[in-house]
Amino acid sequence: MDKAVTKPGQDKEGDLPPQSADSKDGKDGKEEYAVIRMYAAREPIYPREIQGRFASLRWLCVFLTQLVFYGLPWINWNERQAVLFDLASRKFYLFGLVLWPQDFIWLAALLIICAFSLFLFTAVAGRVWCGYACPQTVYTEIFLWIERRIEGNRSARMRLDRQGWSFDKLWRKSAKHLAWGALALWTGISFVGYFSPIRDLLPEIGSLALGPWEMFWIGFYGFATYGNAGWMREQVCKYMCPYARFQSAMFDRDSLIITYDAARGEPRMPAARAAKLETGGKAGDCIDCTMCVQVCPTGIDIRQGLQYMCIGCAACVDACDSVMDKIKRPRGLIRYSTENAVEQGFSTSEIRRRLLRPRILIYTAILGVVIALFASSLWIRTPLKLDVIRDRGSMGREVEDGIIENVYRLQVINTDERGHRYRISASGIDGLTVDPAEPIEMAATQTLMVPIRVRAPHGAGEVGSNKIRIALQAEDQPSVQVSEKAVFLVPRR
Repeated sequence: MDKAVTKPGQDKEGDLPPQSADSKDGKDGKEEYAVIRMYAAREPIYPREIQGRFASLRWLCVFLTQLVFYGLPWINWNERQAVLFDLASRKFYLFGLVLWPQDFIWLAALLIICAFSLFLFTAVAGRVWCGYACPQTVYTEIFLWIERRIEGNRSARMRLDRQGWSFDKLWRKSAKHLAWGALALWTGISFVGYFSPIRDLLPEIGSLALGPWEMFWIGFYGFATYGNAGWMREQVCKYMCPYARFQSAMFDRDSLIITYDAARGEPRMPAARAAKLETGGKAGDCIDCTMCVQVCPTGIDIRQGLQYMCIGCAACVDACDSVMDKIKRPRGLIRYSTENAVEQGFSTSEIRRRLLRPRILIYTAILGVVIALFASSLWIRTPLKLDVIRDRGSMGREVEDGIIENVYRLQVINTDERGHRYRISASGIDGLTVDPAEPIEMAATQTLMVPIRVRAPHGAGEVGSNKIRIALQAEDQPSVQVSEKAVFLVPRR
């Protein structure tokens, strides 16, 4: 966006020449105008491919995360999809675990675990999530790999974009975007496969029988993958991701980040010039080769210090180490370190010792407690749910022989993946009986509404409301049992 500023003596901004904002007197006495740009145009970034230990670690994370993402929908468990979020029937299947809407507490606990894990990892090692496992980083790496295989290395891609359209450019660009589109489409299908059984989804796609929502989400997620990883890339990290904005609140001077050792690297100069320095001159280890900038996926210069655009991928570390090896200098000019360590020259053991600071210990303790509670609650979870609903249209009444009867409806959910027979009982008043007395048969993961009549003998209980409990117990597995409170009304005679 260009903003024009009106000069004194002019009535309106439209009187200025196009694309003008400020002016000064030129050599010929006429006013010259300059453009003030409110937003800088995006400069294309062509990250150079680099080899190294951190590059290998990134690709290992890419392989593992995509193996999980693309592979999980195809795993079977108990004759069904192992991981399936069945929104239509309101059931979430996670291997042997079946979660229902009533199990929302576990989802909340899982989100708390993710939040505190993010706090802990960021406080310890900066944006390690962004650099290695974030979907934006992972898919950008994959899309860049496709681009390099088709268009060539960094120099070839830059030349290709500068040159005019030709057959070579046309087929390379077309092949690249077709490959991107195919991968993005399969990503969208895999994503929807977590919500609609993927073995049913593929035949529906082949026969053009997709539902409107399935078609929308495949297109939406595929388009988002294609746009974010293929076109927007670093702009997502710079401008769209909120994590980049508030990460500094989780850093301190003992957090591991990508750092440039300015004391060792400055003054920087080309190696040839450094070799010609007179005796007594000093040259830093940095030869100003800009390799650290060329490999950076967000296009920053790490030598300018910590910046919010840095995603902590350590590509610049691998690039700098390779240059140091070539010029026979020690590695580590750019490295994972802390601000205090760089300024005060801490050893590796001192850096590790200072990692165990109060913030880290508190995060670790809270995270450990939440994980322990989460795991223990799942372990002791009973695969049976019961809700007792009084029939408000039928209050406590007296039937034959002075027996008092109350009517209830039981909403029973068998969350187990095998069927059970459940016996119903009631307690709280002497002589309580339940009709029907026969056990109820329930299939795997079935929901059933069961009307029952609870009866008390004449003279049992107090006039008015009496607290009772209605219980269910599996006949074939007595440990599976649950009970709920209810109110038994005894009318006045």
